[in-house]
Amino acid sequence: MHAPRTLLATALASILLVSSLSPPASADDTATGAEVAYRTIPGHGGIDLRAMVITPTGYEGPRPLLVMPAAWSTSSLLYVGAAERLAYESGYQVVSYTSRGFWDSGGEVEVAGPEDVADASRVIDWALRETDADPERIGMAGISYGAGISLLTAAADDRVRAVGAMSGWADLADSIYANETISYQAVELLLTSAHLTGRPGDALLEMESEYRKGNVQPALELSPERSAATKLGALNASGPAIMIGHAWNDGIFPPSQLTDFYSAYTGPKRLMLSAGDHATSEAFGAFGLPNETWKSLTRWFDHHLRGVDNGVAGEDPVRVKPNSGGDWASYADWPSVSEHETTLHLGEPTRSWTDWQRTGGLEDEPRTGWDYEVRAGIGTTAESGTLLLSGALQQFAGLPTGVALPLVDRRRAGVWTGEPYPGGARISGAPRARLTVTPTAAEQSLYVYLYDIDRHGIGSLVTHKPYTLRGAEPGQPQSVDVRMEPVVWEVPDGHRLALVVDTRDARYTGASAVGERVTFGSPAGDPSTLTVPTA
Repeated sequence: MHAPRTLLATALASILLVSSLSPPASADDTATGAEVAYRTIPGHGGIDLRAMVITPTGYEGPRPLLVMPAAWSTSSLLYVGAAERLAYESGYQVVSYTSRGFWDSGGEVEVAGPEDVADASRVIDWALRETDADPERIGMAGISYGAGISLLTAAADDRVRAVGAMSGWADLADSIYANETISYQAVELLLTSAHLTGRPGDALLEMESEYRKGNVQPALELSPERSAATKLGALNASGPAIMIGHAWNDGIFPPSQLTDFYSAYTGPKRLMLSAGDHATSEAFGAFGLPNETWKSLTRWFDHHLRGVDNGVAGEDPVRVKPNSGGDWASYADWPSVSEHETTLHLGEPTRSWTDWQRTGGLEDEPRTGWDYEVRAGIGTTAESGTLLLSGALQQFAGLPTGVALPLVDRRRAGVWTGEPYPGGARISGAPRARLTVTPTAAEQSLYVYLYDIDRHGIGSLVTHKPYTLRGAEPGQPQSVDVRMEPVVWEVPDGHRLALVVDTRDARYTGASAVGERVTFGSPAGDPSTLTVPTA
């Protein structure tokens, strides 16, 4: 069942209320070396943008400028804590503003469209005119919506020399429509919050109207213009220093589209991936509290905008922290995160005395010539976790989404388990599954989960990915390649991996219907496999 929209709206409204009621710093806080003022800034097309302008005291100008667009459904108050620290500790001139269409800013919500990019440039114009900001040292930073706008503005305005993109996106379509599967809860959350806290523009209203009819084409048509991944030519040409901070379990903007973007970008860059869900890795840092992501971002800006020789240039740019806990590890590039790969072959699901439900093996050698049929359209206990409510809160508490493997209904899912890892193992990168499936309908959704299973059969979700067949020929086998979301995960001593594939997940809108069937197989010429990257 889909999570009720009212529940998502209530949860979001609570978060937004806490954020919006947080008082700004005093208007003249000279004791901490920063003055905070509420200002109106002319935006694109004659609208007014409301902003908090944080000016350092005791620093000679001109000062490096940081422009921070607020996250989706939040206001300019979001970054005041972090902005004050940046101002009084390092002398940055900071402008944190409410994105158009939300709260007290004018205009309508344009979903990071050209108007939003033009707004950011107008904010830069205003800051250069009205403050003692240095036109040669301009950076942008933001969380979520603010991250996306920052990247897009850097592609359009070469005055932006450094960017901090936290919990953002580079490919909007790949985020909300991965493998042609709608990320239902993410879309509902974004739409509901836009109506609660803003004034949706015509483009968003049209997308929503068509989406309610099952037509995602308008959203897909608008996505390229709103995706930094389509603007790599401009970014590579201007070469701003880009730092990306993200969470492995981000339920709105999964990390794979950002690792792809990071690898394709040729300018100065840094990538930090750690445990958590959307914005949980850096949320407290936005309020000015100690935070690893914001600390690293400050060092990034200090080096690239202030010229501080703080060691950033000599450090490995890719930093990852295991989702299951542990210390940071650093690498020279993203491919180096996966030093080795192990290919395991899916065996025929069979019953045994110790496992009364049908379970296949993950084996070293191909096991071919078998078929295994499951019923479609009804979910199992294998789930990716409910966005925000269980996803963010569980990750915040350090509790991964779990499953009792014996309770996964084998009539509705394929299940394969491997041998225990003596001494444990580190999964590092994006696991891949190659499956042969035979659907009974032209459209069929599959949900592929990888679990870490203890000796009692209790599993923690390592990673997952949806995949929807479109235009398949019913009754004909089809090869499916599924690249799951990247992760770094420590598998404890004696634990084993389990691959589960079913046809329903509450986080997504799927094409599977009750009464349909899906048959898994492993033909001799194309064995079904699971490829596990390790460090």
